[in-house]
Amino acid sequence: MDWLNAIVQGTLLGGLYALFAAGLSLIFGVMRLVNIAHGDLIVLGAYLGLTVTTATGLHPLMALAIVVPAMALIGYVLQRGLLNQTLGDDLLPPLLVTFGLSVIIQNALLEGYTADPQKLSAGGLETASFAVGGLTLGVLPAVTFAIAIAVIWGLQWVFYHTALGRAFRAVSDNQDIAQLMGLNKRHIFGLAMALALAVTAVAGILLGIRTSFDPSIGGGRLIFGFEAVIIGGLGNLWGTLAGGVILGVAQTIGAKIDPGWQILAGHIAFLIILAVRPNGLFPRISA
Repeated sequence: MDWLNAIVQGTLLGGLYALFAAGLSLIFGVMRLVNIAHGDLIVLGAYLGLTVTTATGLHPLMALAIVVPAMALIGYVLQRGLLNQTLGDDLLPPLLVTFGLSVIIQNALLEGYTADPQKLSAGGLETASFAVGGLTLGVLPAVTFAIAIAVIWGLQWVFYHTALGRAFRAVSDNQDIAQLMGLNKRHIFGLAMALALAVTAVAGILLGIRTSFDPSIGGGRLIFGFEAVIIGGLGNLWGTLAGGVILGVAQTIGAKIDPGWQILAGHIAFLIILAVRPNGLFPRISA
């Protein structure tokens, strides 16, 4: 039963990792951009949630109504004003720019909020639990997993059932032809980044409820997000959920064997899958 509990807890943890990874997967699928600042943008979402809850007294989940549009706006402005200028055949400029952006976000958060760890208070939600088949599951991890499924389903629906999704797929398939057909690829890329940072805001708020955070933890969230994306397959949203679950289960099983092996076990699982399936477990999303 202890091993089953570790697997179930790891599966629920995978929901949070999938949310870390969904934005990365989306922007890579649309514009082939690898965003080094993604982890710091997750932390920025958590801090915006902290600011909103402190100023208004709202529950952190209710604060999503303010933080999600704010992050989406930041994403659109960031893409149109900065990242679009770096996109091209050479992958190095966007990597360097997003790395610089990561440093700027970390230092700005340090100046604005200090290095003291912070946490979002969600009242009884943080400690509430329920029993299923002899296992005791936390309400917050279960809610996080359900939100991850809903978010990824929503992104899939946007991709395949809306005009915006058709535009995403068109620019992903061939930017020049899409431009000739009347699509403004810079605007489409801006919308893709806005959608990605809206998901990042959800991930940041849930991270802030689950654990304490400070300006320096973005790098770790970026690694978990990358590992989940690569395990599942670059650009594949449902594969991202599977990758997050595999990473979460590997970590909880590693922690079950020895608490010091939790993070290491996740990295080992990632390296094994990378060695066996370099393109991930599932094919990239079809354009």
